[in-house]
Amino acid sequence: MRTSKPIPENQLSDREKLAKIIRGRNTPQKAVKRATIVVQAIEGIARNKIAQDLRVSRSTVYLWICRYQEEGIESLKEDKTRPGRLSQITEEREKGIVDATLHNTPVNATHWSVREMAKVQQVSRMTVQRIWKKYNLKPHMVRTFKLSNDPHFVEKVEDVVGLYLNPPDKALVLSVDEKSQIQALDRTQPGLPMKKGRCGTMTHDYKRHGTTTLFAALNMLDGKVIGQCMPKHRHQEFLKFLRKIDRETPKGLDLHLIVDNYQTHKTANVKKWLAKHPRFHLHFVPTSCSWLNMVERFFSEITSKTIRRGIFTSVPALETTIMNYLEKHNENPKVFKWTKDAGTIITKVNKCTEALGTVH
Repeated sequence: MRTSKPIPENQLSDREKLAKIIRGRNTPQKAVKRATIVVQAIEGIARNKIAQDLRVSRSTVYLWICRYQEEGIESLKEDKTRPGRLSQITEEREKGIVDATLHNTPVNATHWSVREMAKVQQVSRMTVQRIWKKYNLKPHMVRTFKLSNDPHFVEKVEDVVGLYLNPPDKALVLSVDEKSQIQALDRTQPGLPMKKGRCGTMTHDYKRHGTTTLFAALNMLDGKVIGQCMPKHRHQEFLKFLRKIDRETPKGLDLHLIVDNYQTHKTANVKKWLAKHPRFHLHFVPTSCSWLNMVERFFSEITSKTIRRGIFTSVPALETTIMNYLEKHNENPKVFKWTKDAGTIITKVNKCTEALGTVH
């Protein structure tokens, strides 16, 4: 144990600074106690008496008196950094845990848990957590994805993204799709309203009153939506919606419609109608690429804001709510802007296909 030296006379002037530390409102209590130890030592009180009065050990008194003598008042305010505990896991053992996480699975499970890995590797669960955090390993999480197998993937991406980023002159670009099977659900009991400290509630039980399909065309120029609800989504309904688009858009403009690969968009009757209306041009997104159709962004908003938590006693009530939402949306439309160029998208998809060992 170190022995403290008598405090020199030239350090007696520090008493006022120490008193400020003790009186400070925001001073941590541990710093107050250390300053008190030093002040009493300056006043000539015996070390044993200081330890007894402040209810600390004699080694603590000696420690802070010595620290003060060697490093001054500032040393009383903060703790010294201490070396961390030496790792008990060798690099080879750590590498083995990482390899087991990446390349093996438990006998009775699809993925590792912290405790299962710790049990197999005969280490603590905290050790496994530390290693997983170091290498950013999250066996309990998974992301879903679906890659397009469209043989014309690149051409279609360049075509559709080109319409978003560089639309043709004297033309409108419309993102078109159907939101099918929208259910008119009526809850069996009324929910409780939201109040302070509690969110609103909704019963899981419901009554079905039928379904409807929303046909929508999002104008990429101004964000307005042409919409129509119909009971089915066959090619007959699609043709009816195309006629509505024809009526509600300026006659002197070409119309470039971005659609998915649903078969009703490609029937003989649809092709025959398009041949008679040359200002209509259909552009198909690649298969399994609904994210490339911007009207899906609008469908997401109407679902979260109106449909999901709505209560509808009939299909007409549901359709009225949908059309009211469209009307309000078109009064102050929100423009959805596409920002990624085709090259960036294709590069990212190619990286994913290389990682999976698949090609278009």
